[in-house]
Amino acid sequence: MASSCCGTKKQKLNNYASTNGISMNTGSSSVGGGGYSNHNHHHHNQNNHHHHNHNNRQPQDRNAVMTNGHHSYHNGGPLPPISNGLPPMEQIAVPDMCFFCFEVLYCELNSIDGPSDPCFTNDPYPLFVTWKIGRDKRLRGCIGTFSAMHLHSGLREYAITSALKDSRFSPITREEFPRLTVSVSILQGFEEARGYLDWTLGVHGIRIEFLNERGCKRTATYLPQVATEQGWDQTQTIDSLLRKGGYRAAITPDTRKSIKLTRYRSQEIQMSYNEYRELSERQAQYGKVQC
Repeated sequence: MASSCCGTKKQKLNNYASTNGISMNTGSSSVGGGGYSNHNHHHHNQNNHHHHNHNNRQPQDRNAVMTNGHHSYHNGGPLPPISNGLPPMEQIAVPDMCFFCFEVLYCELNSIDGPSDPCFTNDPYPLFVTWKIGRDKRLRGCIGTFSAMHLHSGLREYAITSALKDSRFSPITREEFPRLTVSVSILQGFEEARGYLDWTLGVHGIRIEFLNERGCKRTATYLPQVATEQGWDQTQTIDSLLRKGGYRAAITPDTRKSIKLTRYRSQEIQMSYNEYRELSERQAQYGKVQC
């Protein structure tokens, strides 16, 4: 299931601002509202995924930073986890994944054969790829899937899909390539919550299912960082997410209690074009590290 993510700008929503969310469709129902555009699904030919569609041989770059729901990595080593009572997650997201996405997009934009498979793990995970541009890191595309995909093919696919097929934006061009930053988010630890408040701010991403005022099933999600970036509490986050998912009626306590909520955690790694170019030049000078 493919999902577009990340709002293009903040908008007031029930007196709250809304941004950086993920809009998604389930079945025939659509998700919109809150300044988030729906993404038209295309079909993948395997694993029932919707909308799919230079070798990276360099070890982790010392300048890349990884964040997730409870701990971060910098300079190649783990920082102490935030004290939230949750066990640390296995490190999955690595800078090589961002490098690979840059390579894939470069080849696509220049109509040359794509890179061969990279060295990082090919285990299946839900994932999102986000492209931003400029010093202010303005969103240029963000699409992913909640269905687990093998990372080599999944990142290869969504690096292109998020750059060229996010319906909210025109496709990224070759001229824009040197101004890009890419982020890869790997999702883990999905759990059905016991209620709409059974999750932790700054730790969990949340995905909600609900019936709109017409009785149609809708879904919407926010990655873990969204609520804290916006300064929302849990109820504000839920209300914003309902609006983003297309709920137009008054939001009451009963509305919130009727939500089915799934919580999850995320690892995010990002890389700028300058960091990508530095790694490329290093590989050209010293050669690629073979798997």
